[in-house]
Amino acid sequence: MAANSQRERVLTIVSIIAQYVMEERNPLTETDIVEELLAVGFDEEEIDAAFVWMEDYSLESPSEAAPSMTSSSQRVFTAEEARVLSPEARGFLLRLRTMGLLDDANQEEIIDRAVDTAEDELSLKELKTLTVLILFARYQNDWRREFDCILDDDWSRLYH
Repeated sequence: MAANSQRERVLTIVSIIAQYVMEERNPLTETDIVEELLAVGFDEEEIDAAFVWMEDYSLESPSEAAPSMTSSSQRVFTAEEARVLSPEARGFLLRLRTMGLLDDANQEEIIDRAVDTAEDELSLKELKTLTVLILFARYQNDWRREFDCILDDDWSRLYH
């Protein structure tokens, strides 16, 4: 299986797990989640990789960001960052910054993790998943509505 396809499947699993956690229904155990993922066609190696990925990122402390810039600053992307983040992905991050959903530290962490994770360009969907997972790890319940809006592309709910 191609590395890009494998990464997409692992990020899909991580996204599914995050949705289980955010839903307000009876909490599922890790075993229940694994059984459901196996039932829909994911293999054990992919599921293990997703749990390892989540554990690695949840245990890491947020990266030390540069001193906070003013909100009117413009982020300049390095050549490596521009290779990994498509113009659409960079626009997405700019949109989140403009809306006040990302601060400098969160944006830098997302960019750093995207560069660390990607061997080639991340799709906008992959960047959205990565963004939600990083924010979820930091803010969990405080940001539930924002996570749903980002994943659903429902920007109007953020203004109300």
